[in-house]
Amino acid sequence: MNKLLARMKTEARAMVARQEMPGFYTQCARELDYSRSTFFDNPLLVRLQEDVIPFLYDDYGHGIDHAKKVAIEAGAIVLAEMRQGDIARARHLALLAHLAGLLHDICRLEDDHAARGAELSTSILADYPLAPEDLARVAFAISDHEAFTTRRDTADPEAALLSGALYDADKFRWGPDNFSTTLWEMCDYNEVPVADILRRFPAGVAKIREVAGTFRTATGRTFGPRFIELGLALGEELHAKLQALAAKELSDASRP
Repeated sequence: MNKLLARMKTEARAMVARQEMPGFYTQCARELDYSRSTFFDNPLLVRLQEDVIPFLYDDYGHGIDHAKKVAIEAGAIVLAEMRQGDIARARHLALLAHLAGLLHDICRLEDDHAARGAELSTSILADYPLAPEDLARVAFAISDHEAFTTRRDTADPEAALLSGALYDADKFRWGPDNFSTTLWEMCDYNEVPVADILRRFPAGVAKIREVAGTFRTATGRTFGPRFIELGLALGEELHAKLQALAAKELSDASRP
């Protein structure tokens, strides 16, 4: 990785460690604990974690770590949304959320990656012991997880819940995760010059700010905006640091 971007990533991670935890992690702790334990113990999920690795992009900030976070937190959102409902059904839908989370970025570098990922997910899961309607729910959620696009319609309330949980868990990553990992890895992968990063920074921050109003589930609307607030605060500080470091590098390079 570019030395300056690597330094920003290291500093950002240290800054995140000093930030307060979003309320989601305390108020949904029970759901997160169950979701996490299921994610690492369920044979279907253990299998898919291996099957999905060749389709993910670790160097692009959308690798297995990103997929695991989204999967676990999407499962927890489903469980939180269904606290007053059928617990067995809630746990089944949480399992589907785990599958969708692991698969949602398998076509991340392709045009219309959500639709392409939905198509590929049905092939990857073809010989898994899943009912056709559950395969369709997972594919629908993946197809509908992009921000700033036209929403897809469904008459299936469980597919809609799964889609909302996947979207919200994925957009939680637009908070501190974006500025501690994703931004620097994407810029390094695409070999974006530091000057271009600085030039594009304000527009990128504006897009992230817009996401705060797009969360889809009650759980996402409750906790998602705080993820975004924390990310924006981190981004503002990192932008200033990057400007100072870039100016210093330019000054050093101009010395005889």
